[in-house]
Amino acid sequence: MTPPGAGVRATARIVARDDGRGGTALPVLESDGPLALRRTRGSGAETRVMLVGAMSGPLGGDHFTVEADIREGARLRLGSAAATIALPGQTKGEARYDVRLTVADGGELHWLPEQLISAGGSDLCVTTRIDLGATSRLVLREEQVLGRAGEEPGRLSSRLVLRVVGRTVLDQELACGPGAPGGWDGPAVLAGHRAVGQLLVVRPEFAEEPVTAQVLGQGAIVVPLAGPAALVTAVAPDALLLRRVLDEALAALNA
Repeated sequence: MTPPGAGVRATARIVARDDGRGGTALPVLESDGPLALRRTRGSGAETRVMLVGAMSGPLGGDHFTVEADIREGARLRLGSAAATIALPGQTKGEARYDVRLTVADGGELHWLPEQLISAGGSDLCVTTRIDLGATSRLVLREEQVLGRAGEEPGRLSSRLVLRVVGRTVLDQELACGPGAPGGWDGPAVLAGHRAVGQLLVVRPEFAEEPVTAQVLGQGAIVVPLAGPAALVTAVAPDALLLRRVLDEALAALNA
């Protein structure tokens, strides 16, 4: 039982496997507290799951975890029904949101949640860890919005770690808002923008034919990573423009 005043602890778990008939089965689909998982209509071999927030949060002191295990040959598209809003809570201290994604050889995962909004007075640490096999496929989108309309942001720190066959090919952190290291809002980082996003694309063919580092439109850049991966980083004045930039970047990578 969670001690009084310690915040909410919740873990949602998904296991996806090949059903042997050309589709994907979900032997494990466990919701917990404010993290509700709902299966939706899929397409072909791909199964779709929506993460629905059953209550507000994460608040100060909360610790949310989402775990997805994609087995060999399975295909899963995982999204969220609405934006996640980090809010201040009665409990002092930071909130935590951990995402742990594992994709076996021949598996495919699209992790496409809606934006994470850092409301004024909040303090949230987000960590996303991904472990892939040599022939895994991944499309991952992260979008973070600093403050609601007319509001100063809370403190937000995020870390993204990607490992392919046990080898770390990406490990980066960004901290924004009050108390973050100086310069986060300067020309070398966000340059005054209030929306920042990343698109991580992993495909086996990138190992033989890496993408070319280039600027994509206004405010986005794509770089190849060591191994079969490419990373797009983008900044924009608001969430709507950020999504447009990332969608255009994904279309360019799919060309």
